[in-house]
Amino acid sequence: MTFKYGIDRLDLDIVNGIANGSIEAELCQEALNNIKVSRERVEKMAASDKAVYGINTGFGPLCDTQITPEETNLLQKNLLITHAVGVGEPIAKAISKLMLITKVHALSQGFSGIRLETVERMLAFLELDLIPVVPEQGSVGASGDLAPLSHLFLPLLGEGEFWDKKEEGKTIPAAELLAEHGLAPMELHAKEGLALINGTQFILSHAITGLTKMRYLLDLADLTGAMSIEGMQGSESPFREELHATRPFPGNVEVAARMRSFFKGSQNMADHEECDRVQDPYSLRCIPQVHGASRNAYNHLKELAEIEMNSVTDNPIVISSEEAISGGSFHGQPLAMVLDYTSIAAAELGNISDRRCYLLLEGLHGLPRLLTSSGGLNSGMMIPQYATAALVTENKSLCFPPSADSVPTSMGQEDHVSMGSISGRKLNQILGNLEKILAIELMYAAQAVDFRRPNKCSDIIELNHQVIREKVAKLEEDRLLKPDIDAIIALVKSQAFTVSVER
Repeated sequence: MTFKYGIDRLDLDIVNGIANGSIEAELCQEALNNIKVSRERVEKMAASDKAVYGINTGFGPLCDTQITPEETNLLQKNLLITHAVGVGEPIAKAISKLMLITKVHALSQGFSGIRLETVERMLAFLELDLIPVVPEQGSVGASGDLAPLSHLFLPLLGEGEFWDKKEEGKTIPAAELLAEHGLAPMELHAKEGLALINGTQFILSHAITGLTKMRYLLDLADLTGAMSIEGMQGSESPFREELHATRPFPGNVEVAARMRSFFKGSQNMADHEECDRVQDPYSLRCIPQVHGASRNAYNHLKELAEIEMNSVTDNPIVISSEEAISGGSFHGQPLAMVLDYTSIAAAELGNISDRRCYLLLEGLHGLPRLLTSSGGLNSGMMIPQYATAALVTENKSLCFPPSADSVPTSMGQEDHVSMGSISGRKLNQILGNLEKILAIELMYAAQAVDFRRPNKCSDIIELNHQVIREKVAKLEEDRLLKPDIDAIIALVKSQAFTVSVER
């Protein structure tokens, strides 16, 4: 398939496909026409005596200062240079690339008044893998992501830096790489600077990155919980279909069905019926309710992020040859609030995983304390749970919602901002911690399953148990566990586990 910028509809899979090169993307004739018409409208307004915000006026608190046609181009250059005040470490190259892709799509819809030459230069950057370096801090999420987007587009002017294609982590001055590829720095024209740096592409690209990672981690959390239940020889009853039909939240129903599929054909789980346990602790039997609630949050973020992927988020919006509406389409609150909600959802997956880790250490239902048959001399697996406890607490501290805060900027013109850029960054920090928590639970669950032998688990649990055992041996006597933990974290990050089965 070939995706048509400005015309077709992006979704999570398509935007990732464009980013990884598996999907081609281009400007079709319809998009070219839309860009051309929008540009003609802006040029007409720029030459007019009537003040039109962002086209022939200053910006922010200077919106009532009209600019002469002769000053217009310098104004656009000054806009990028003065707003490129980001600080901190650079964001990942992959996130900068997503920012470029989503910005091209927004500008190509024909409401931004940008020149075709400018869009084509952005596409050249993508084609040549010239990805700008963007600092992670400095955006308040309205008027969009001003500082990050300014850094993203400094290379159009021959300023800023690109990531080196040959040496990971190295940066090169933009002017040097432009010259190497025979590309001259550009001069921006009326409205272009504002079209480039107004927008939510920093927030959005962090949301895309978080959604992509969380989709797998949601599935992995279900699998991990199922392996722990196998290790505890718990009950399947809490996952029965008729139970969840009486409270049919979509996430709950999906998780319960997945759990049933994970236990299909398990000899070990069948043996639970012979024990006298009435019910399991919440961290086992409430997996559909807790994991399901996190899935509901994920689905909400995905829905809103896909709306944003296909939206125009700069300002003003060029509606006709006579009108450019100055509004608030750049405001990040629609994503900021749901990013904060999804951060809580991701943190809760870690919270309940830590409780299962603790439960597996207690020496209940035929398992030895600390998951070692030679306790006393050996501490077994006691201490990794300290790490999960630390990680879940760190995640709780990251759950403060930046979208609930606002610090006025721009001399009060921007008196309510979203802080959504912080929300997006924090979600990805939490997901990084969640990977580590689930890795430790997988290590515990695999050890517990070994104590259930000769019973066999379901085919999918046995398959994933083998994935772990190929990298990490069963703990017989105390040894350095950090290499084991790191090995399973690497398996999680590489998505080595099979997380679903035909139902």
